[in-house]
Amino acid sequence: MSLVRKFATVGGATLGSRVLGFARETLMAAALGTGPMADAFYAAFRFPNLFRRLFAEGAFNAAFVPLFAKEIEAGGIEGAKRFSEEVFGVLFSVLLLLTIAMELMMPLIVAWIIAPGFVGDTEKFDITVKLAVVMFPYLMCMSLTAMLSGMLNSLHHYFAAAVAPVFLNVMLIGALGLALWQGASPLDTAWYLSWGVLGAGLLQMAVLYAGVRHAGIRIGFRRPRMTPNVKRLLWLAFPAAVTGGITQINQIIGQMIASTKDGAISVLQYADRVYQLPLGVVGIAVGVVLLPELARALKGGQEREAGNLQNRSMEFVLFLTLPAAGALWVISDEIVRVLYERGAFGTETTAIVAGTLAIYGLGLPGFVMIKALNPGFFAREDTKTPMRITLLSVVLNCILAVTLFPLFHERGIATAEAVSGWVTALLLFVTLVRRGHWPLEKALAWRIARLLIATVVMAVALNYASLYLADRLAPTSPLYEQVLALGLLVAFAMVVYFSVAFLIGGADLGMLRRNLKRKAKAAPPEEGSAE
Repeated sequence: MSLVRKFATVGGATLGSRVLGFARETLMAAALGTGPMADAFYAAFRFPNLFRRLFAEGAFNAAFVPLFAKEIEAGGIEGAKRFSEEVFGVLFSVLLLLTIAMELMMPLIVAWIIAPGFVGDTEKFDITVKLAVVMFPYLMCMSLTAMLSGMLNSLHHYFAAAVAPVFLNVMLIGALGLALWQGASPLDTAWYLSWGVLGAGLLQMAVLYAGVRHAGIRIGFRRPRMTPNVKRLLWLAFPAAVTGGITQINQIIGQMIASTKDGAISVLQYADRVYQLPLGVVGIAVGVVLLPELARALKGGQEREAGNLQNRSMEFVLFLTLPAAGALWVISDEIVRVLYERGAFGTETTAIVAGTLAIYGLGLPGFVMIKALNPGFFAREDTKTPMRITLLSVVLNCILAVTLFPLFHERGIATAEAVSGWVTALLLFVTLVRRGHWPLEKALAWRIARLLIATVVMAVALNYASLYLADRLAPTSPLYEQVLALGLLVAFAMVVYFSVAFLIGGADLGMLRRNLKRKAKAAPPEEGSAE
C-alpha cells in the first residue's frame, strides 16, 4: 500500500471522528453554552485526556511501535505476542493502581491542578470533582486501547485504530441528544456526558481488542514482570510520554490559568475543537503512519529512503495545513457563528471564541509539523531529545500564558500555545538537520515558499468573498443559508489555493504520487486487514 494511501486511510477515519466531534460540540454549545456546567465538564474531562496523551498515545507510538516491530522481525508473530503480553501485564497493573490513587486524591487534584480557580465556588468545585471521579477510569481504557492501536499499526492494520475515536463522539452525541429530548438541566446533562465518556472508553477498548484478534494475535494476561523488553519500553516511554503530550500539557496549563475567569475554559475548548479537525486529519495521520514506516526503513539501513519519507511527509503536511491556517485566520467569525451560535451560545461568545480560534489557526502548521518531526527521533529510539525540547516549550508556554492572560484573556492563552508550538517545531527540525538525520532539499524549500504565496493569495480572495456573502452569513439569516454560504466560502478557498499552488509550482500531483508511493517491505500478509 502506498504511503499516501495510508495517510488517506488514517486521515479519512480521523475526519469522520472530527466531523462527529463538531456535531457533538454544536449540541454542547446549544445545551450548555459557556456556563458553569460546561466549564466543570470540560475541566474534569481534560485531566484523563492529559494522562491519556502522556501515558498512552505519546508513549506507545514512540516506544512500543519500534520495539514491537523489532520483535516481529526477530521472533515473528509469536515473539510479538509474547512481548505484548509482558507489556499488557505491567501496564494493566500500573494503571489499576494509578486509577485507584487518583480517585482517592481527586479533590486535591482539582484544587491544585485541574481548576484552581474553582476553589472559591463550592458548588462548581464539588461538581467538577464528582465528574472527574466518574471519567478518570477512561484513562485506563484508553491506555490499553493505545497499546492495541500500536500493535495494529505495526501490522499495517490502520483503519480500526483510526476509527475507534468515533465511538466517543457517538456516545456523547447520544447523551446530549437524550438530555435535549428530555429537557434535562445543565447538571443532569453533565452527568449524562460523564457516564458517556466512561462507556465510550470501554467500547473503544473492546473494538480494538477484536481488531487485534482479527489480525491474528490473541493476548493473554501474564503476571507483571520487569523483563528486559519491558524495562527498555519504560526507559523509552517516559520521555516519549512527555513529548507526545505536549499539546495537552500546554492546554492543562492554560486551563489552570483560565479557570480564574468564568467561561474561559469553555471558550478554549470550543476553539480547540475547530482547529483539531485539520490537526487530527493531517497531523495524526502522518504521525501514526510515518513512525512505523520510518522505523522499518532505518532498521533495514535505508537512510536515503528514510530521508525521502521525511521530506515527502513535511511537504504533505504543509501543503494541507498552510491553507487551513489562512482560512481559520480570515473566516474564524463565520465558522464559529455557523457551528455554534444558537441556544445558550450568543453573539458575544461567538466573537470571543472566533478571536481565540484565529490565533490557534496561526499555530496550526507548527502543531502539525511536530507530529511529522517527532518520528525522526522516535524511529531511532531517541525519546530524550524531543523531551528536552518539549520541557523548554512548556516553560515558555507557562511564562507567556501567565503574562498574556491578564491582558488578552483567552486570546493570551491561545497565543502562548501557538508560540510554544512553533518554537518546538523549529527546535526539532534544526536538531534533526544538525545531526544529519534530515537531508535538506532545495526543491522542498522552494515548494514551501510557493505554498506560502498561494496561501496569501487565497486568504486575500477569501476575505473579499466573505464580505460579498456577509448578508447570507449574518445571524439573522436562516441556518441553511449560513451553512450554504460557509460551504461556498470553503469551496472557493480550495479552488483558489489549489489553482495557484499548482500554477506556480508549489505542488505537482504527479511528483507527489511518485514520491509518496512506497510498497511496504517485510510486512506480514494483509489478508483480513481491517482496511
